[in-house]
Amino acid sequence: MSNIIEYKKVDIERADRLVMKNVSFTVEKGEFCYLVGRVGSGKSSLMKTMYCEVPISNGEKADVLGFDLLNIKKSKVPMLRRQIGIVFQDFQLLQDRSAMSNLRFVLQATGWKDKNDIEERIEEVLKAVGMQNKAYKMPHELSGGEQQRIVIARALLNKPELILADEPTGNLDPQTGYQIISLLHKLSAEGTAVVMATHNMQMVEEFPGRVMRCVEKELLS
Repeated sequence: MSNIIEYKKVDIERADRLVMKNVSFTVEKGEFCYLVGRVGSGKSSLMKTMYCEVPISNGEKADVLGFDLLNIKKSKVPMLRRQIGIVFQDFQLLQDRSAMSNLRFVLQATGWKDKNDIEERIEEVLKAVGMQNKAYKMPHELSGGEQQRIVIARALLNKPELILADEPTGNLDPQTGYQIISLLHKLSAEGTAVVMATHNMQMVEEFPGRVMRCVEKELLS
């Protein structure tokens, strides 16, 4: 199995404050990993380094999908992000357009030109998350769980090898949260690696995966 993430002795700082130190871990293709830890333990910061939202202050190695994050040029960051699907807790859908238009916007913004290809891909991802009948609704007309399904569909658009999900069930009721985790596990079984930050330990027990813990600025894996 090949590693799609490899960190070795990485330090993470934000606003001149050390958030995590000496972080070393790998993630393999199709693996499902949980990042657990208290609020403020560095889970989100660590995830944000993976798509260059937070710079890595130093380390021996930090590779994601073949990109060297220690030496990545700014011009290469969009290429990296195109290969990662990101699922946020607060959805971050554009409120002025339908679910389908949200997806179309992302494909056009990431360089898709052919209209038929765009519509075909949108149909594929909506089907994958069970939302093909709600595509014409505006975000405010969808429940929290439905919005999160659209967010996962958005994350899948460019066929990523890696999905980063930051507390994806944080704003959902337990039953809906379980459906979302189940969907992410299904995607992992189909070959997409998933790294998910959560503090819901019950879900971790229900849906097994590798657990990495953020404790006192260190990652225990």
